[in-house]
Amino acid sequence: MSPASYAWEATDEEIAARYGVAIDRILRFDLNTSPAPPALAAEVLAGGAFDSVLSDYPPSDYRRLVAAAADAYYAEPDEVLVGAGADEVLEVTAKAFLRPGGAAVVPGPTYAMYRVITEQRGGRVIDVPRRPPEEGWSLDVAATAQAAGEADLVWLCSPNNPTALAEPDGTIEMLLGELEVRASRAGTPPPVVVLDEAYAEFAGRSLLELRARHDNLVIVRTASKAYALAGLRVGFAIARRETIAAIAPYRPPASVSTVSAAVVTGALHEGAAMRRNVARVEAERRRLGDALRSLGWKVGPSVTNFLLVDFGSAETATVVTEQLLRRALVPRTFGAGHPLAACLRLTIRDETGNDRLIAAAGELGR
Repeated sequence: MSPASYAWEATDEEIAARYGVAIDRILRFDLNTSPAPPALAAEVLAGGAFDSVLSDYPPSDYRRLVAAAADAYYAEPDEVLVGAGADEVLEVTAKAFLRPGGAAVVPGPTYAMYRVITEQRGGRVIDVPRRPPEEGWSLDVAATAQAAGEADLVWLCSPNNPTALAEPDGTIEMLLGELEVRASRAGTPPPVVVLDEAYAEFAGRSLLELRARHDNLVIVRTASKAYALAGLRVGFAIARRETIAAIAPYRPPASVSTVSAAVVTGALHEGAAMRRNVARVEAERRRLGDALRSLGWKVGPSVTNFLLVDFGSAETATVVTEQLLRRALVPRTFGAGHPLAACLRLTIRDETGNDRLIAAAGELGR
């Protein structure tokens, strides 16, 4: 896939026109975002508690936001870098460590942007298949380490999007150790490992502590998922201070708005709204998964805010997709030839939205 071949999701307006549905009836099950932001966002916006007036650029060091993130992620402020969403953090990390003509390892299936960012940088993608679904789509440590011998970067995601599961305990630490052993034998530095933990709050665990032992590890977190603030576009890199210092020159100035910085600072300090959202998602995930299974859908296990459903064939997945879209329900699909072409990914929404999906699944089964 070339960078030019990647297409963003259709907008609500495009879906409404294509399928003849009312735009206010459209529900997005394809974006992995919560249906409503915490009340804290409205409070901050109403109070105008910003670091600077809106006619000025935000403070260049994002000091209050960085301090809040350092507290939330058990880090020092100089171990944190702010970006406009996790995607910008991924992009500036690639700018820092992926050499022109270099290579990056992508264990797939995984988040599509790792490939896009690599190719946009003129890099070469080394695809490494994950283990089969009966092994939880887990990382193939030996194959990944072997492929990384010629790479600048290794892209990892745990819990993995779109397979909905975290790596088994010890897997990523084992890979980091193997990369260091191989690099020592070769007399070269190990590749930088980018661990995307966008869904870590839902899984209830993180590997942030590994950065203390591995200076080639960059962990990425976001306010988009558990904090339900995707529209504000705030993400973070957490790594050893020397690693953050290597990335920092590539960060654009003032890419995170004053409003976004203020709201996310408050959300990180407050924390309770995020925990309530995680608890709500967990309860709805169980309910939705059980309901769809009872209707004959093959729903995989999940520790995230989405489910992966296997329909057995790409043709069946396409038919189900069309039927859902005609009911103004938008699933995440995978293109022909993709390892998950027979699957749909479905975001956990609120009770009302999930009930619409359950009702549609029941209708399709008749």
